[in-house]
Amino acid sequence: CSYQFLAFVPPSNGSLRKPGTVVVTVDTQHPLTLSLSGSTGDRELCKIQYHFGEFGNYSLVVKTLSTSTKTVSCDLVINEGPINSYLPILFAFLVYMGILAILIVGRLFMKIDPVRNWVYKKLNPRETDRLINSELGSPNTTDSISSDPTLHLWSTASRQRLRSLDTFRGLSLIIMVFVNYGGGKYWFFKHESWNGLTVADLVFPWFVFIMGTSISLSLSSMLRWGSSKQKVLGKILWRSFLLILLGIIVVNPNYCLGPLSWDNLRIPGVLQRLGFTYLVVAALELLFTKAGAESGTLETPCPALQDILPYWPQWIFILMLEAIWLCLTFLLPVPGCPRGYLGPGGIGDFGNYPNCTGGAAGYIDRLLLGENHIYQHPSSSVIYQTTMPYDPEGILGTINTIFMAFLGLQVPLFLLAVCYNGKIGYINFRNFLFQGIISAILTKCSKEEGFIPINKNLWSVSYVTTMSCFAFILLLLIYYLVDVKRLWSGAPFFYPGMNSILVYIGHEVFENYFPFKWKMQDSQSHAEHLTQNLIATTLWVIISYLLYRRRIFWKI
Repeated sequence: CSYQFLAFVPPSNGSLRKPGTVVVTVDTQHPLTLSLSGSTGDRELCKIQYHFGEFGNYSLVVKTLSTSTKTVSCDLVINEGPINSYLPILFAFLVYMGILAILIVGRLFMKIDPVRNWVYKKLNPRETDRLINSELGSPNTTDSISSDPTLHLWSTASRQRLRSLDTFRGLSLIIMVFVNYGGGKYWFFKHESWNGLTVADLVFPWFVFIMGTSISLSLSSMLRWGSSKQKVLGKILWRSFLLILLGIIVVNPNYCLGPLSWDNLRIPGVLQRLGFTYLVVAALELLFTKAGAESGTLETPCPALQDILPYWPQWIFILMLEAIWLCLTFLLPVPGCPRGYLGPGGIGDFGNYPNCTGGAAGYIDRLLLGENHIYQHPSSSVIYQTTMPYDPEGILGTINTIFMAFLGLQVPLFLLAVCYNGKIGYINFRNFLFQGIISAILTKCSKEEGFIPINKNLWSVSYVTTMSCFAFILLLLIYYLVDVKRLWSGAPFFYPGMNSILVYIGHEVFENYFPFKWKMQDSQSHAEHLTQNLIATTLWVIISYLLYRRRIFWKI
C-alpha cells in the first residue's frame, strides 16, 4: 500500500519543555511502517517499522540534531506496555477443559453399578440405561435410521449412520457460529482482509465439502431403496429452492426493514450458494450415476484410478467449469482495471486501481445483480479502504464452490477403498497430496506472490484445493476416531451436526437477542466479547442436544 496520512504534528513553540504533540490510535493487527516527513513533504526525515501491541501507550520522540543539515532522531518509547490479549483465550480453554474433565469423571462413575442404580432410582427416566450404554446419548443404529434415512454406510449389510460426517459438519458449524458472533474480536477469528487465511476462512468451505460427501451417500441410499431418478430429482429441486428462499428472505441483513425492502436486498448469500451448489452437484451425480456405484462393485481396468475413471463425465463437466472460471477471471475485460486483476482495489497496489475490487468477480456481480444487491461491507474495506461493494458469495466464486462440493463428493469412494480394498494409504494420501501440490504450485508457497493466491473472497482455485486438502485430512482423522476405533462419540459437535440448518438459521435470526447478546460494560474488552460469544455458541450446542434428545430434527 502507499502511505496513508496519519497525523500532522504541530511545531514546538521554541521551548524544549513544550514540544509539539499529537495523539493517534494505530492498528495492532499487522506491523506498521511510520514515515515522518517535513512540513513541505519534500523528503522523508525518518522511518520506523514496529508491531504495536493492544492497549499499549507509546511515544515517538523526534529531536532535531542539526538545523543546518536538517537531520533528526526518532526514538520509540514505551510508556505503558501492551496487555496480553490472549489470556482470555487461555482462561476459556481451561474452563472448557474443566467441564470436559467433569463430564469424563461423571461418565466413569456412571459405569459403577451402585452409582448407576442410585441415579436410576432418583431420576427414573425411561431411557437412562440406553443413554448410559450409548456414549452420552449417541444414537444406535435404529435411531440413526429413523432420524435421517438418507445417510448410511454404503455396505448394504450395515445400516448404521456415519457419525463422523455429522461430527465434522457440527465442528464446522460451531466454529462458523462463533466466528459470526464476533470471535471475541480477535483478528484471527475474522475473515482475512484479502489474500491469506484465518480460522474464519476455514469453516464455510468445510461445510461445502461435507455437503458434497452427504450428497453422495444420500443419493446412493435413495436409489438403493428403490426411488426413481425422477423422484430424487424432484427432491433435489425442492431442497435447493428452499435453501435459496431461506437465504434471501430469512437470513438477510435487510429483513428487519420489512418483507418489501427489495431496493437494497442482498441476493447472494451463504444459503443461496449452498442451495445452488447442491442443485448442480446433486443433479450431476444423479445424471451420471451408474448401477453398482453405491455398493462399490464397479470394476475398472486400473484399480488405482477406480475413484476417477468410472466418473469421467462428472470430471469433464467440473474441468469445463474451471476453464470458464479461469477464462472469465483472467481474460474478461473490466473497465478501468488491468485484465486478470485479483487485488482488493482501494489503496492496495499503491492505489492504482481503487475501483477494481475483486477484478472480474466483482464486475460480474455489479453488472448482473446491481451494486445495491450485493454485500456492502467486504472485509477488504478495513485495511484497504475499499469503497466498492463486493460480495464474497458472488456469481463467479460459485463455480469453485461447486468444485469444492464435488471434491467432497469423492470421499465415499475413498471410504469404499478402505472397506473393500484396504487401500487407504494409497488412494487417500495420493488425493490429498495431489491437492496440496497444486496449492503449492499456484501460490508459490507464499501469501501474496503466487500465480493464484489463496483468497476466500474470490474463492480462488488455490483456496479450494487447500481447503479440500485440510478438510480431507480432518475428516479422515474424525472418521478413524469416531467410526473405526470408536474412541470418541463425536460429542458435542455431533448434535449441532444433526440439526445444522436449524442452528445456522437460528443463530442468524436471534443474533441480537438476549441471551445471545447483551450490553457490555467495556466494548473494547476481549474478555467480555469472548465470554459473550462463547456463551452464545454454547447455548446453540445445548439447544441442539436437547432437540436431539427429543428426536426433533429440521430437515430440508
